[in-house]
Amino acid sequence: MQNHTGHDHASHDHASHTAHGDHAAHAAHGGHGGHGHHGGHGGHGGAQPGGLAVSQDGYTLELDSTVLGAGVQPVGFRVVGPDGRAVTEYVAEHEKELHFIAVRRDTAGFQHVHPVRDEQGTWSVELALEPGDWRFFTDVHPVGHDGTMTLGIDVAVAGPYDPRPLPEATGVARIGAYTVTLDGTLLPGETSQLTLTVSKDGSPVTDLQPYLAAYGHLVALRVGDLGYLHVHPEGAPGDGTTAPGPEIAFMAAAPSAGTYRLYLDFQHEGVVRTAEFTVRTGGSAAPAGHPHGHHAQHAHH
Repeated sequence: MQNHTGHDHASHDHASHTAHGDHAAHAAHGGHGGHGHHGGHGGHGGAQPGGLAVSQDGYTLELDSTVLGAGVQPVGFRVVGPDGRAVTEYVAEHEKELHFIAVRRDTAGFQHVHPVRDEQGTWSVELALEPGDWRFFTDVHPVGHDGTMTLGIDVAVAGPYDPRPLPEATGVARIGAYTVTLDGTLLPGETSQLTLTVSKDGSPVTDLQPYLAAYGHLVALRVGDLGYLHVHPEGAPGDGTTAPGPEIAFMAAAPSAGTYRLYLDFQHEGVVRTAEFTVRTGGSAAPAGHPHGHHAQHAHH
C-alpha cells in the first residue's frame, strides 16, 4: 500500500516497488507491443473512451465513501459483479490484477497506484488528496468477462477548492534533473506516432528500466469529461529490437477532436517518474511546462 505521508509534493518521489506504473491492458490502440484493445475501447477513431461510466456489462465500481477529507486518505472500494457480490477473481494484466488512477477534475493531482485486495474482494489504498472534485478510475479484467474494462466514479474532497487553469503547451516537461520532450501530432480518428525522448542533465538516457513489462506507459485524459485512454508503447523490453531509451514511441488515436492531458510514467535508476503534457488534436503535440509545481511532473517513491 502506498503512503504519501511526509512527501514533498513539489518533488514527488516514489520508489519503483510502489503502486505506480502500468495500467491494465486497457490499450487505446490494439496491437502495440503485443497488447490488443480491451473492453470495447480500441484504437479506432471515434471509439468511446473508457472511464465515463460507473457500470459496464453488469460490473459496478463501489466506494466505501464518495466524500473524503483532504490530505492522505485511506480509500476502500470493490468491483461488484452481475451476481451482486464483490469480484474476488481477476485476470492479471501487466503483473497486476487492478490498476487505479486518481485525478482531480481540473487534471491536477494525477496518481497511478495499485491497491491491495482482501479475500472478500475489498481493495484498499492511500491517496494524497487536495480539496475539489475528483475522478477515480479502475482498469480490471474479472474472470469470466471477455476483456479489460475501465470504470470511473466521481469523488468529492472537502475543503476550500482552488481550481488550477489548464497548463499551457510548451516544448518540454522537466522533472528534477530529467527533461522529456514530446514529438508528433495527436489526430482525431487517425492513428499517429508520438515519440517521447528522455534525457538527464542534458544527456540522453539510454538505460531506461523495464517497469511492469514496458519502458513507458502513457495515459491520455480528454479535457472536459476525462474520457480515459491508455496507450502502450511500440515494442517491449527484451524483444531484441526495442532500445531502452532515450526514445519511447507510442501509436495513438484520439476518439475526437479537442484537448488532452498526457501522463507518461517511466523508470530510471530505480525510481518511477511522471511527466505531464497538454496536447491539442490536429496540430503539433506540445508538452506542457506546468506552472503549478508538483502538479506538473513528479517522481514516485
